[in-house]
Amino acid sequence: MVIDGATGNNFGVLPIQEALRIADDMGLDLVLLQPAKDDRKALCKILDYPKFRYDAEKKEKQSRKNQVIIKIKEVQLSISIDVGDLKVKAKKANEFLADGDKVKVVIRMHGRQNKRPENGIKIMNEFFALMENAVMEQAPVVEGNNIRMTLAPQNKK
Repeated sequence: MVIDGATGNNFGVLPIQEALRIADDMGLDLVLLQPAKDDRKALCKILDYPKFRYDAEKKEKQSRKNQVIIKIKEVQLSISIDVGDLKVKAKKANEFLADGDKVKVVIRMHGRQNKRPENGIKIMNEFFALMENAVMEQAPVVEGNNIRMTLAPQNKK
């Protein structure tokens, strides 16, 4: 099936030579949009190919420009962290969140600390209480020797 890209006219099912002749008479290109498969015919369009490519590249460039890239930063804590150190880590995490990045908070437990993971979850909750504009995307989860929590910046509406 051959379609005129400029006007949307449908030429119907044509032999390839005739479709090429029509495109040549119009001073345009015959572009294969969908190859023939099983019982379907090939779909071709008559259009100005350089203009088509230019518009497609322009649209792709605009979509890349509008993309928001979110990075994930990591903050490591320990079960035996002091209040002052916790505040310093929280301040740094708030800076990451202000930049629009997500923050992954990790506590790595060693030895006897593995017996009491609730202490690490308590530290995580204290850390979250120090956050200014954060949403808990993932609550503290114990995974083996690690406790992990993910924070995201709060949407400003």
